[in-house]
Amino acid sequence: MSASRWPERLWLVRHGQSAGNVALDAAMTDGLHRIALNIRDVDVPLSSLGEDQARALGRWFARSGADDCPDVILSSPYLRALETARLFRGAGGAAANEAICADERLREKEFGILDGLTVAGVHAEEPQQAEFRRLLGKFYHRPPGGESWCDVIFRLRALLDTVSLHYGGRRVMIIAHQVVVLCLRYILENLSEAEILAIDREGDVANCSVTEYRYDSALGKDGGLALVRYNVTAPVEEGCSAEVTRAPDAMVGARG
Repeated sequence: MSASRWPERLWLVRHGQSAGNVALDAAMTDGLHRIALNIRDVDVPLSSLGEDQARALGRWFARSGADDCPDVILSSPYLRALETARLFRGAGGAAANEAICADERLREKEFGILDGLTVAGVHAEEPQQAEFRRLLGKFYHRPPGGESWCDVIFRLRALLDTVSLHYGGRRVMIIAHQVVVLCLRYILENLSEAEILAIDREGDVANCSVTEYRYDSALGKDGGLALVRYNVTAPVEEGCSAEVTRAPDAMVGARG
């Protein structure tokens, strides 16, 4: 890949807190097997706090000036990500007329038969899958009708080919989900399974946190993207009086 094919800057952002995140917290607190939601995962909206977080992120970028804001916004097609993108743009994080491009390859990891289950629910209602997950690990375990992390990585490699083809030299923001952020790190930094899972164990990706890469001509033969910061919550902390939120791993039923 030539230098002209890399974005100048790339930001990875997890969506703001969602109604699903709130429902999962409640279900886990009460020891329930299933999250109390009766809508599709794709239709889960932001919570009121998540809306505030998205606006705070936009204000934080706006203070940096136009040259430090994205001029390309790619989003998961899930409602909580699209709402985050729109509120971010509306708060000045990008030009008011900047298009938000939904790309289905950025969608949440699909849970299949485990969709909506808490940790306790997986063990109680799908013990065979719980055992498969223990044996295979989250990186390779694919529940029936769902995806493994490897499946997510496969579609994200294609997504990055599109970014490379169309957005070389641009300032690109991707707004998606926790597993998507982690899997993009795996690809961009050429990490191993053990390395990305170690990063995952350190803590959840915070809602509306910022992970940033910048083009570095000294990386490899054709240059590359160097990690500048990971999971930074300063935009929410500085621009929003509400707390920073982190939902558990989507693999065990969280709406990531």
